[in-house]
Amino acid sequence: MGNTGNDSSMFSIPGLDYVSHEDVIPYTTSDPQPIHNDLFEKFFIHDKSSDPCWIPEESLRSWQRQNYPWLELSEVHRQTTKDIRVTVTPFYMGTRESHSSQVYWWRYCIRIENLGKEKVQLRERHWRIFSLSGTLETVRGRGIVGKEPMLSPEEPAYQYSSHVSLQAPSGHMWGTFKMEKENGASFECKIPPFSLESKVDE
Repeated sequence: MGNTGNDSSMFSIPGLDYVSHEDVIPYTTSDPQPIHNDLFEKFFIHDKSSDPCWIPEESLRSWQRQNYPWLELSEVHRQTTKDIRVTVTPFYMGTRESHSSQVYWWRYCIRIENLGKEKVQLRERHWRIFSLSGTLETVRGRGIVGKEPMLSPEEPAYQYSSHVSLQAPSGHMWGTFKMEKENGASFECKIPPFSLESKVDE
């Protein structure tokens, strides 16, 4: 999601996300469509004589220039608890007017990695969201985005993204994930605290 143009409207592109360089580089494929996304054919052209064989179209460069303010990453935060590493990448999307007041929006990507040899499953989330306006919100719930992912040595990582809005230009978030081992024992995995900072809308 992000602001587009000079207006205050916001839009969402399903499937657009950030991944770590170590997940995709180096990367080669002979698949004529290695990424299944409606934007792939619009943004890239295949050229067998080139290395890499996928060349960005001008439409991709134009889209990047237009949307750079909300695509730009601010900070990456990492914290490890009992072999479970949580990485948070927040970035500012823009503002919207709601009931004659400004609402500030951020998106954040969460990556959870099992660095150990034992299977663990994410059971619950617990968030604390502080706004510069002075409010402190607590959010608890089962799983994340409707799932309770299992992290194993064979499939050690899970990544998702979500959004948060504040009625103030800045704030903070932090929290924990409740992880459960195969023997039924559980522990709290810390989510690193991170800032929510707005930018001047261009």
